[in-house]
Amino acid sequence: MFRSRSKEEKAPTGKVTADLSKQPRDPEAPKGRPTPKRSEAQGQRRARANSAPLDRKAAMRRQREARRADLARQREALATGDERYLPPRDKGPVRRFVRDFVDSRFCIAEFFLPLAVVILVLSMVRVAQLQNIALLLWLGVIVMIVVDSIGLAIRLKKQLRERFPDEPKRGAVAYGLMRTLQMRRLRLPKPQVKRGERP
Repeated sequence: MFRSRSKEEKAPTGKVTADLSKQPRDPEAPKGRPTPKRSEAQGQRRARANSAPLDRKAAMRRQREARRADLARQREALATGDERYLPPRDKGPVRRFVRDFVDSRFCIAEFFLPLAVVILVLSMVRVAQLQNIALLLWLGVIVMIVVDSIGLAIRLKKQLRERFPDEPKRGAVAYGLMRTLQMRRLRLPKPQVKRGERP
């Protein structure tokens, strides 16, 4: 009884071994070349360990140089208006039109910083009348900037709808309003149109 079972159990095991030996070898298996000697393997490991930091340093140096060159090209493009090397936020015909639209107009918001400095100086003087004048000026400047910005945004949206019906215009109006807050001389990319000139 026990013998018959042991014979039955042994027979399939032999069959499985025979089946495994008949299967083709996996092509991704690493063997198929002689095993290197221990001294050779250690030498290869040392060579890899010594060369890796040098390669990494050289790669980092090349990366830094490439980044510097890109930044230099971007700075030059911001000064000249060259579309090829502008940062992504300034690229495209829509953004160029928005810049030209803003630069061709007189905006109250561009004088916000100088006026803010004047108002701050007036408010620091210990004369009640001057402080009241500074407060009124502050309120007046803010109201004028808000009204001017709303008018500019409405006109700009209309022009964008007419000129670029199929182009994506997301963020273009906000881009233009942010540009109005910078003084014309300090704007980047530099203005390409004169005041009063049609964009």
